Amino acid sequence: MTHELNPPGYRFYPTEEELVSFYLPIELEGRREDIHRVIPVVNVYDHEPWQLPNEAGELCNGETEQWFFFVPKQEKEVLGGRASRTTISGYWKATGSPTYVYSSSSKVIGVKKTMVFYQGKSSKGKKTKWKMNEYRAIKEELDATNKFCIPKLQHELSLCRVYVVSGSVRAFDRRPLGIGTYEIGSSSLLSS
Repeated sequence: MTHELNPPGYRFYPTEEELVSFYLPIELEGRREDIHRVIPVVNVYDHEPWQLPNEAGELCNGETEQWFFFVPKQEKEVLGGRASRTTISGYWKATGSPTYVYSSSSKVIGVKKTMVFYQGKSSKGKKTKWKMNEYRAIKEELDATNKFCIPKLQHELSLCRVYVVSGSVRAFDRRPLGIGTYEIGSSSLLSS
C-alpha cells in the first residue's frame, strides 16, 4: 500500500505574511526539522530555474505554479561581498525597488525583492517568464507609520518563491478568505 504524501486537493499557498512571520522565523531559529518537507534548503543559484521544481519539498512535489526554498547566505556575502545570482545559462536580475512586507496589524515584518531570470550573458540576456520573490525577515517589527526608521534585515537566510509568470491577475490569490491562516504558535505546518 503506497502512502499518498498530499491529500487530494492539497495546495500550499501561503501569504507573504505567513512566509515572513511563520516559516522564515522557524527556519532561522532552527525550531522544526519537518519544515523542510514543505520548504527545503536549496541554493537556487546553483540551479537553472526550470530545474527548481524537482528540488521542491516533498509536500510540494508536483506543484505546477510556484515553489519555495530557504536560501542560505552565500560565502561571498559572509565576507562582505555581493551575492552572485548567475547560473550556467543566465542570471537573476532584480526588478523594481524592494518593498516591505506588512503584518495584518500594519507592522513591517520583512522585505521583498522581485527578480526576473534572463537567459544569456548580462548585457545581451533574454528575459524569460521565470520570476522569484526573495523574502528577508527583519530583526524587530516596525510600525508602518515610522517611515524614517530603516529596518535591520536578518541576512543569514532568505525565503524564495520561484514561479513562472502565468498572466493571471490572481496567480497567488486562490484561497477562500478566512481559510488556511496560521497562528504563530500553531503546532501544524499545514492548514486544514
